[in-house]
Amino acid sequence: MSTPPAEIRTEPDGATTAVWRREYPDPVEDVWAAITKSERLGRWIGTWTGEPRVGGTVSFTLTGEVDAGGEVDEPADVRIHACAPPRHLAVEFPAPENRSWLIDLTVEPHGAGAVLVFAQRLVDGIRAEDVDAGWRWYLDRLGASLAGTPMPDWSAYESAG
Repeated sequence: MSTPPAEIRTEPDGATTAVWRREYPDPVEDVWAAITKSERLGRWIGTWTGEPRVGGTVSFTLTGEVDAGGEVDEPADVRIHACAPPRHLAVEFPAPENRSWLIDLTVEPHGAGAVLVFAQRLVDGIRAEDVDAGWRWYLDRLGASLAGTPMPDWSAYESAG
């Protein structure tokens, strides 16, 4: 199952947000664990260390890029803006040129499973097309980690992006 491209939303303040919606057959608590527990995150995107708390930071190491031919990134301090288990997480990733990526994740019940709404507020100079293939690949990796199936091949996303 492949994640569809992002929906583009204009916020009341004029900012643009890319939003991906993904349904999983897994319960809310399992999807929540897969996006918040370091060991579970490590299966599809990266790991974190530290003392997580709203207003604080954790040290996040992106490891998933290795499967796309990249390298393990240096750890980055990710600020936690909101955390309301098992439904809502908002974090800020540092990005080049003193920018940051604001990521907002909401998990809601959907039938017997859950739906994840993954949103990234786009900063000046970053278009949805610049991040769409990567986030679709990562969300499909999340789905594969939940299902215990092989990880998707980056080349299928790279050529479509």
